[in-house]
This record gives sequence, structure tokens and C-alpha cells, in this order.
Amino acid sequence: MFWIERSTRAELTRVLDARLVEAAQMVASLVSKNQITLNRDDRDQITLPASADYDYQQFCQIWSFSSGLVGRSTGAPRKRLVPADATGFRTITRDGKALRVYTIVEPDLGGQVTVGDSQEIRDQLVRDVIAGFLWPALVILPVIWGLIWLSITTGLAPLARFARDLEARRTDDLGALPEAKQRPREIRPLAGALDDLLARLARARERERDFIAYAAHEMKTPLAGLKTQAHIAGRAQDQATRARALEAISTSVDRTDRMVHQLLDLAQVDSRETRSTPLELQALLRQVLGDLTEVADRRTISLALEPPARSQTLSSDPFLLTLALRNLIENAIQASPTGSDVQVKISDTETHVLIDIRDSGPGLPPAIARQAQEKFVKGNNVDPSGSGLGLAIATDAITAASGDIRFERQADGHHTIVTLSRTQYREGHQQTAQDA
Repeated sequence: MFWIERSTRAELTRVLDARLVEAAQMVASLVSKNQITLNRDDRDQITLPASADYDYQQFCQIWSFSSGLVGRSTGAPRKRLVPADATGFRTITRDGKALRVYTIVEPDLGGQVTVGDSQEIRDQLVRDVIAGFLWPALVILPVIWGLIWLSITTGLAPLARFARDLEARRTDDLGALPEAKQRPREIRPLAGALDDLLARLARARERERDFIAYAAHEMKTPLAGLKTQAHIAGRAQDQATRARALEAISTSVDRTDRMVHQLLDLAQVDSRETRSTPLELQALLRQVLGDLTEVADRRTISLALEPPARSQTLSSDPFLLTLALRNLIENAIQASPTGSDVQVKISDTETHVLIDIRDSGPGLPPAIARQAQEKFVKGNNVDPSGSGLGLAIATDAITAASGDIRFERQADGHHTIVTLSRTQYREGHQQTAQDA
């Protein structure tokens, strides 16, 4: 309505001002042609010809440069409205009324013609136009509001029913949503996305249930062994029997401790957000090998790191990469026969870095290799203290770090090859990345 008022006022001003210009020019023309008749009863009042298109709502004054007011229309004031030398448009106030006037000077006639009208009439015209728009709007807007409310309510009704159906589902019901033929096509993509989400949640819960069942089963074995050996140690009559029972207890505790740590590592891998930072791969591997020295010494396994031709800097998550490499190298140590060696070699291509872990063990059978990502899957001829979680942890960690693991049996032994995407650094930028 504000815009209508402004635009209407501007348009009316333009039109009425144009009429004032035409009226002033018409009066000047009549003066020049001597077609104005002076009223003898009132010498300064003029009467326009019947043929003149002149609205009574307007007024005019004719001033002579030498003798003052020589003529005025009915209702026009006697006083001068504008200065003698003024021309053009002006908005003035006389006797408490606002007037819009236009003045032209006719040098040939030696006079000045002023034509004007009331600003109140102009304002009334604007108010009439606004009222003409406002009353229909006041009637139509409630109708429009009702139609909008009805259409929105009707349109959202299927979505409301859909929400009620979801609220009514049990928390353990992760099945697909029931098909509804009357379901609008606008919410079909939403229903499809929810079906996909529910399916993924069902698979995740199934994996969690399997994981909990497998973990509980694996924990029962060492705990049952601990209880049995504790009874044996408590009732043993000779020192040798007691020593064997205590050694078995120590072995069970070690196995349980390793399993607990691996379960915690697995939980961290599943819940951790990847945080990639520049790291120097050779230094990371030296740290991992140093941490596993005690494990290797117990089996008389020698660990060796073949240094790369050049320093390898890549962008990865140091926690996930360290966790994966530690589990893979520890698996290689456990799989290797006593007195053998485990060798780690680093190589690279233009886009990837390869970590080759070679051991002298029998390697993974093809059936086990295909199930390497599954938890609690053990290979043959492995350390009985293993839990079957090492490869699963390593696979999940490497996958989260955008890498890949493959197993190969070659002439010189079994190879576990880790492939990582790398970020190329120029030689001059390597130190900067390491400092960062």
C-alpha cells in the first residue's frame, strides 16, 4: 500500500502538472488573441470562452508588468501568489491552504500568467485511488489466507501421517517402511532415504550384536582358564604343578590384556574422526618397530627397516597409521617361526607410498585372506594367544586413512603390502612440512 500510495501520487502529480502547463499556455494564448472578456462589474475578473477546456477546479491570474493584476478566474485570490519574475512550478500556502501553481511569462504581452489548483484535491484523488485498492484487498486477503491455509494443511497432511507412523514404530523396528500407494511423490525420496538409513542402521546393529557375541565368547575362554588354573594353583601339592598353573595364569592374563587393548583400539577406530597431518613415514616406522622390540625378542625375531631412497612425507592420520602398522607388524612377528626375521620396506610411486612387511610365516590361506576385514577370524598356525582382531583393526584403520591392504605369497616369504595415497612435497618444502 505504501508503494501504491507513492506511485499513485507521483503519477497524479505528473498528470495534473501537465494540465497546469497546458492551462497556462491556453490562457496565454487567449490573452494574445484578445479572446478574454473582462467583467465590467469587477474589472479584474475574467470569463473564458465557452470553447475553452478549463476545469473549474483550477484558477488563474493574469498580471501586467506595468499595471498589476489585470484578470483572474472565479475563486482565484487577488494577492500575488509568486514573485513577478518567477516561472515554473511551486507549492505554496495561502490562507491556510496548500496550492500547486505554475507560472509563465509572456514578454510580448508584457505580462505573467499563473495557473494553479488545490493540493487538497490532489490528496483526495490519491486517497480515492488507495481506497479503491484497499477495500477489495481487505475482502480478498482473508479469502486468500484461508485458501493458503487449506492448501498447506491438505498438502502437508501426508507428511504428518508419515511422521505419526514413524513415531509409532518401536525402537527395535528397523525394517523398511510400509508402502503406501497414496503417498505423494514429493515425499517418496524422503521415504526412500529413510529406508536406506534404516537398512544401514540394521546392518550396523547386526555387526554390533555379532561383535558383542564374539567378544563375550572370546573373553569367556581366558577367564575360564584363569579360574581353572587358579583352582589348580591353590590346590597343588607340589611346586612344579603350582608353577605350571601360575605360568598358564600369566599366559591367560597376557591374552586377555591384549584382547582388551585391541577392543579399545577397535572402538577408537570406529568412533575417531580422521585428522590428517604431514608426517615423515620412516620416523613413524622406527617408532613402531621400537615399540615391538620386546615382543620380537621374546620370539627371537629380528626386525629390520630398509630405508627408502629419499625421505617420504605424506599426509595422513598418525594415530590410525601407527595403530594399523603396529598390528600388521605384530601379526607378522606372531606368524614367523622362532629365529627368523621381519623386514619392512618403503617404496613409492608418483601418487602412492607402499609399505611392504615381509615375514617368514606360512601366510594367510586364501579363505582367511578374503575374510581379513572380519573380526575374530584367525588363521592357521598362528599364536594361540591371538584374538583375531589385529587384521580387522589394521584394515579399518587403513581404510579410514584412505589406504589399502593386500596379501601376497612370494618366493622369499609372505608379504603384507599397505598402499597409501600421498601428498607430494617439493624438496624445499619437506622441512617446512616436518616442522609443521
